[in-house]
Amino acid sequence: MALPFRLGRSGATLAVRVAPRAAQDRVLGLSDEPDGVVLKLAVHAPPQDGEANAALLRLLASHFGLRKSDLSIAAGGGGRRKLVHIAGDPAALGAQLEQGLKPWLLPD
Repeated sequence: MALPFRLGRSGATLAVRVAPRAAQDRVLGLSDEPDGVVLKLAVHAPPQDGEANAALLRLLASHFGLRKSDLSIAAGGGGRRKLVHIAGDPAALGAQLEQGLKPWLLPD
């Protein structure tokens, strides 16, 4: 399975699909969708006034061991499918993201 992120000059872009109003905040795993692989997440916050987006960024920062200030919504702020930009050194971010995705990746 392909990875849900791309590395660029200023960091990485992570494709996610978010389910708001869930029982709890949690990472659900990877999903191979027609538009590409995404990381599925559930957040307790409702999709109003940016609450679900803020919860999403907190969850991603916590899961991957990143600073919340390095994450921002790059595209899809009003929808379930989003692109999240992560600022930082691309090489280090690539390793950090792969480590966080390890539970859902098949061994080589």
